[in-house]
Amino acid sequence: MAVHCPECGFVNPEGANYCQKCGAFLGRPEGTDEPTTMTYKVDETGEYTPIDIDEEVDKSGAALVIRSGGGRAGESFPVDQERMSIGRTPDAAVFLDDVTVSRNHALIVQRQDGYYIDDLGSLNGTYVNRRRIESHRLDDGDEIQIGKYKLSYLEK
Repeated sequence: MAVHCPECGFVNPEGANYCQKCGAFLGRPEGTDEPTTMTYKVDETGEYTPIDIDEEVDKSGAALVIRSGGGRAGESFPVDQERMSIGRTPDAAVFLDDVTVSRNHALIVQRQDGYYIDDLGSLNGTYVNRRRIESHRLDDGDEIQIGKYKLSYLEK
């Protein structure tokens, strides 16, 4: 079943979250059961530790959750620092180990009016809600794409 964009009327494929033409959020029809993903953190020993994402967001104020890519769906990262690096370098706060991700790909920065994601001149770019960005103020529910990874930004 195709999904019609409420903004521009473009016919998008089934399961699309954002319009391929204008980027508008398509939402979900009433009664649609979304598949759920367990969220977790990787602890100091490398083991998966299940977490309640709502509690994590309440505690830190915001979190990034990997939705797809690299077999890591559900892994979460609290956004609780003034600056958080995202990239392929192992010392990045959000380490995404894939050649589609630059070593120093993007940076989440806390500014006076909220958190922003800034692209650091990456080769493949940083996308928010399917639009390539240089800098973007993050809002609850934003979909971030970095290389083959799709992440959701959640805040309270």
